Amino acid sequence: MEVYPRATEKSYLEQAKRTYIFLVPADASKQAAKQAIEEQFNVTVTSIRVLTRKGKATRFSKGKHAYPGTTYRRDKKYAYVTLKEGDKIKIFEEEEKKEDKKADKKAEKDAKKSAKAAAKAAEKKGDK
Repeated sequence: MEVYPRATEKSYLEQAKRTYIFLVPADASKQAAKQAIEEQFNVTVTSIRVLTRKGKATRFSKGKHAYPGTTYRRDKKYAYVTLKEGDKIKIFEEEEKKEDKKADKKAEKDAKKSAKAAAKAAEKKGDK
């Protein structure tokens, strides 16, 4: 069984409480989800909460004169998993590191721009 971590603002806030959010198959039980997470990420799960979000209703029509109807998207099942003290899942940390690299590059770029501006200002003072 394959479980997928959710990378959302809410899931990042939950990390402070050692809780991670995963998308699990709709037919998975708590025990099956717990076992899959422990095997896939090599961590120890202390507690798990599972919820099912009903699929949204969407309208459809089968042509110009056909009576429009409503269908539903698939239901989604989420597992809120609390890990043992000291355990972490690296997927979430890697994304934070990528963001840090982008911030570092931006800071370097800004430093170069300010250095160029200072050099131009010094040249203008020297010309006058």
